[in-house]
Amino acid sequence: MASNDLGAIGFLAALRKHHISVPQQCAVAGFDNIVFGQYTEPPLTTVGYDNGLFSKTVWNMMIRRLRNEETGPGQAGTHPANTDRASIDLRISAMIQKQHLPARRITHGPKHYFFGYFDKFPWDQSGRYLLAQEIDFVARQPVPGEKLSLGMVDLQDKERFIPLAESDAWCWQQGCMFQWLNDAKTKVIYNDREGDHFVARILDLHTGEKQTICRPIYCLSPDGKWALSLSFSRLDRERPGYGYPGGRDPYEKVKCPDQDGVFLVDLKNNTSKLVISIAEVTEKYYRSDMEGTPGWFNHMLFSPDSRRIAFFHRWRLWNKDGSPGWHLTHMFTANRDGSDIWPLNLENMSSHYTWTGKNTIINFSNRYTHGWQYYHYTDQTHQTELIAKDVFPGDGHCSYSSDGKWMLTDSYPLEDHCRRLFLYDLDNREAFEIGSFYADPAYPIPTRCDLHPNWSRDDRFVCIDSIHEGSRQMYLIDVSKFTKK
Repeated sequence: MASNDLGAIGFLAALRKHHISVPQQCAVAGFDNIVFGQYTEPPLTTVGYDNGLFSKTVWNMMIRRLRNEETGPGQAGTHPANTDRASIDLRISAMIQKQHLPARRITHGPKHYFFGYFDKFPWDQSGRYLLAQEIDFVARQPVPGEKLSLGMVDLQDKERFIPLAESDAWCWQQGCMFQWLNDAKTKVIYNDREGDHFVARILDLHTGEKQTICRPIYCLSPDGKWALSLSFSRLDRERPGYGYPGGRDPYEKVKCPDQDGVFLVDLKNNTSKLVISIAEVTEKYYRSDMEGTPGWFNHMLFSPDSRRIAFFHRWRLWNKDGSPGWHLTHMFTANRDGSDIWPLNLENMSSHYTWTGKNTIINFSNRYTHGWQYYHYTDQTHQTELIAKDVFPGDGHCSYSSDGKWMLTDSYPLEDHCRRLFLYDLDNREAFEIGSFYADPAYPIPTRCDLHPNWSRDDRFVCIDSIHEGSRQMYLIDVSKFTKK
């Protein structure tokens, strides 16, 4: 296929015509509407982090193959019809050492279990109990009234599941934000629904005492004094799989409300206040493609010293036929009270992140200089550092070990429908694939089961959610051979 023919058909059509298999997620992202000849790297307006995003290296390899150019450094050109997608995966994985570790299942059917997101500890401080959320169905969205059972797994008593509470405010990707109340050894916090609005509950496991907090929580400050909140109804509407059904949104018809946004919750006094509105950020960092389209906030986290926060501002794009399309993202940090907002990344898209220090953040994001990569940002500066450039096959749920020596991350399903689990030695710049887990492609995207890997508090274990054995369960992986060597 000549280069000048590439602009005549869509990108996916070109790949399929030459027998290059394409991940299902890319079709969902809208690649079929892309005219290949218009782009030299992934088009930012149509590719999202939830949709199996390619690394820039993979993208460029596919471009070379479509143009019948060389497939790699120092290699002769190969016609696309003679090489399948596996060759791309092999080139990427050549930089990653495969050392798979046993995954021990700690929850057991017939019901399904998961912890939720990758940015919090499932373990209590003793390491004996691990939080879990139980449900009796998968592969469809919940409806109001379908409650999640909350409990903990006793790792020292035959992995017994101990029920604690129920929640009517949950989603597949982040559950009900079920987590330990920071330094409290016997208290947990989670979200719930009361009528048409959402709240949070604090439960003392020893006394059974339960306190209701005025707003649902998105994240907790490490000092245990504060929480951040947002509209989970708005989030459910714009990002199915992350918000909750059954709540009333008074600003549903408002594109960028000035009374909705980031709320700071004082847990001691049980009060909340709006500290950053959607309208404020939209107006200050306005772009023409924000006009007349919904905006919302997502993915908020406190810094380790509890002084700063990070959050995403997202807005909806629209397809030519008027149907809702993908979204773009600006990433910001700010003081806890909403002052001193800093634009950490305005280059169209940021994805998963965690704080790695009081002023540093690891984030898979797009930058004009190097494209989609893991970047280590320094807050309130323009300083960024590339981490593991072109090593991994795309986006992942990234976090650092407590000593800052290891990065833990994963992947979305590759061509074999398996999610990979990775460790990266930050000092020696060595990457290891420590697991591969089948993910049923029939699961609708909002209900998918990402690995969402979490560190144990001592960095010896990793906890994941997975469906590779046919049901949604939780697994522990001993990584001490790497982290404690």
